[in-house]
Amino acid sequence: MDDIGLRLRRLRELRGLSQRTLARLSGVSNATISLIENRRTDPSLGLLKKVLDAIPISLGDFFGMDVHRAEQVFYGAEELVEIGSGPISYRQVGGDLGQSKLQMLYETYAPGADTGQSLLTHDGEESGVVISGRLEVTVGEQVRVLRAGDAYRFSSSTPHRFHNVGREPCVLVSACTPPSF
Repeated sequence: MDDIGLRLRRLRELRGLSQRTLARLSGVSNATISLIENRRTDPSLGLLKKVLDAIPISLGDFFGMDVHRAEQVFYGAEELVEIGSGPISYRQVGGDLGQSKLQMLYETYAPGADTGQSLLTHDGEESGVVISGRLEVTVGEQVRVLRAGDAYRFSSSTPHRFHNVGREPCVLVSACTPPSF
């Protein structure tokens, strides 16, 4: 039972919740959440269940979590997760981004490949740097062909589109926050 506070803090952080938000969602005071996480009080089973229901997670899953496992920090090229198919490869850094605030992609566009005639929109921001090749980027009314070393950054709520206008594959590294691809 000594690790309840550690478990709760780790779970809350993995879910991207502040102590105040968890307190509000669970109907428990912020001070109580803080006391539990700092091991200054042991919650009753009923209180713990009330807090966990707000996340939501079962008591079994909560106590089954491996809180001592180190978060993966480094990824080999073979560990990037392919989330695309067809003429565009999107290789994501990390598999489960459910609680992440950032999505990082290693993208490869085959010659002529594009994201489609319909412009994309979603919440957040995105940014990228072209590593090789040429990529036409449309953001709202602005259109530019980017080459190796060129970059972009914009609000993802602005309609946008990507198109490889070159004769060779175009490679870029991009980031999106929050993860929305």
